[in-house]
Amino acid sequence: MQNINETLKKLANNQNFQERYEAIKRQVMQDKHIKEFLDENADYITREMLDGSMSKLYEFSNQSKGCEDCESLAGCKNMIKGYEPELFIKGNFIDIKYDRCKKKVMHDEQQKNARLINSIFVPKEILKASFGDIELDDAGRFKAIKMAKDFVENYEAGKKQKGLFLHGPFGTGKSYLLGAIANELAQKQISSLIVYVPEFFREMKNAIGDHTVNDKLEAIKKANVLMLDDIGAETMSSWARDEILGTILQFRMLENLPTFFTSNFDLKGLEHHLTHSQRGEEEQLKAARIMERIKYLAEPVKVEGKNRRI
Repeated sequence: MQNINETLKKLANNQNFQERYEAIKRQVMQDKHIKEFLDENADYITREMLDGSMSKLYEFSNQSKGCEDCESLAGCKNMIKGYEPELFIKGNFIDIKYDRCKKKVMHDEQQKNARLINSIFVPKEILKASFGDIELDDAGRFKAIKMAKDFVENYEAGKKQKGLFLHGPFGTGKSYLLGAIANELAQKQISSLIVYVPEFFREMKNAIGDHTVNDKLEAIKKANVLMLDDIGAETMSSWARDEILGTILQFRMLENLPTFFTSNFDLKGLEHHLTHSQRGEEEQLKAARIMERIKYLAEPVKVEGKNRRI
């Protein structure tokens, strides 16, 4: 059996091998990401290190970075789907490590939320909504749409930014507007969570039996952008108002996490709804606390126009 070093020497002296190697090397050295890495580490990288790491650099050059070549996670062409390569220096060689890409992070967050809260009902047409499909024939909706677009354009993670409290009659497109905001944010690789409030409260009540209340509450309150759809349509209990809604809003207020609401009530009407529990209790102070958090988190805007459900 031939010694492997002898075999490699023969390959290195083979003209066809040399030509292929030089072609690969030229391809690698034209990669903009590799150029940037070599420039940033010019003081450490030697010619020997570069030659010895060519196979890793070639592997790196044939993969997508920053999701720039991927339309979706399913179409990821990388060696490990959903993970993007990053070059680093390891001793006398250049090596690759793999981290989750933006699309993978977003997908994992959505999957986690879906596992924890599996009975939230959001209509399919809401999930497919876009600003481009929203009719602008009603002046009463124009302000809401403009404010929604401004939010998406100005959103920055960690930056204090108010959401919207969209209120108005049935069928004026409040929930659809939430879906459009969520889809626009998704295009910027920003995850969001839309929660249909009446169904969510039913889910939380059922979660008492299997001891998953805290897990589900954590998933909701920590969402990057949270959208509470149709608040006020539920049958309100003191427990749901104070221990669930109050806890979520308090956390998001302290962390300055953007929060959206839709409701058929205006702020005054919602406060009245929150004041009276299903047991007939009247708790004005507790309702006022919830309303202060909502006002801190969201800017009220009325959504008017004809009923599109008719």
